[in-house]
Amino acid sequence: MSGVIVTTTPSVEGRRITDYKGIVTGEAIMGANIFKDLFAGIRDIVGGRSATYERELRRAREMAMAEVQQAAVEMGANAVVGIDIDYETVGTNASMLMVTVSGTAVVLS
Repeated sequence: MSGVIVTTTPSVEGRRITDYKGIVTGEAIMGANIFKDLFAGIRDIVGGRSATYERELRRAREMAMAEVQQAAVEMGANAVVGIDIDYETVGTNASMLMVTVSGTAVVLS
């Protein structure tokens, strides 16, 4: 989906929006692996950061973003403006991570 421009801004500098196709969303829910969690707390925290959790966050965000871009292509858009990314924990004891991405699919000239 590298041909689809994605931006948090409401427009793309130097380009004109010629058509609004609609809202697009993408979601990714990642389950927490109990062993990964256990060992992340013991061996993976350096300087207050956990590389394991950062990798999972990045992977979930990339999956949700890819869904948004695919939805835009299916609507005939070549860009998504006004991107918003949200992170939530869900499930029993916040055992899963949910990343949602939304924006407006548009056609740029």
